[in-house]
Amino acid sequence: MNKREFLQQVVAFLPAAGLLRMLPGTAEAKELVGAPANDYDPTRHWYGMGVDVDRCIGCNRCVEACKAENGVPDEPFYFRTWIERYSVRADGETTVECISTRPAQPEQAPPEDPAVVRTYFVPKLCNQCAHPPCVQVCPVGATFQTVDGVVLVDEKRCIGCRYCIQACPYGARYLNPITRTADKCTFCYHRITKGLLPACVEVCPTQARIFGDMKGRADRLVRFQRVNMISVLKPDLNTEPKVLYAHLDGEVR
Repeated sequence: MNKREFLQQVVAFLPAAGLLRMLPGTAEAKELVGAPANDYDPTRHWYGMGVDVDRCIGCNRCVEACKAENGVPDEPFYFRTWIERYSVRADGETTVECISTRPAQPEQAPPEDPAVVRTYFVPKLCNQCAHPPCVQVCPVGATFQTVDGVVLVDEKRCIGCRYCIQACPYGARYLNPITRTADKCTFCYHRITKGLLPACVEVCPTQARIFGDMKGRADRLVRFQRVNMISVLKPDLNTEPKVLYAHLDGEVR
């Protein structure tokens, strides 16, 4: 059993929702959704997230924690964050599978294929672009960017036209079947404005996700950028994503 398989079996016994209930301040943060702390100054922050692909074990704890924290519909294909598995064959062909559409079963590894020479997992989410195309196309201003760099959706203003869903080049938005409004990752804005970490970062057993403030010189995310070769998804689109990847294979788009 290698290190990845061992960690997968260990985290299988740690339900994400249970972990969140054990974390200090989670309930308080949920009660104060959208209400930043009184002394919170958004002009002092510019948030981003780092993802170390080599550390991700595909356990889906981040996906489960996100759904539990943010009320994401508990049905397949509704996600604010998800995990993709890339399998590279000896002939260079790469296949991609979303492993978040079914319950995580780390004890049931996929059958070995001698033609597959390498597999790895890539967490994906809203890239919180510095120049978000979704904001540009919203006809009613329901999708907007905060001063501290987080792209949010105002449910009261959203008319469910799906323009933003079509404009997102990362496939990170969906139409909530309950509210009939656009939904997406918010970096758990109701948590980070209270000094808490996003739920997905809080529960990651291998610390594959690093959340931080790009304006903080000593911030962990800034150090992550400094010591790693950083890549972003679809760099040619000039959206300036603030989700930064380390050890990202060139096959990932």
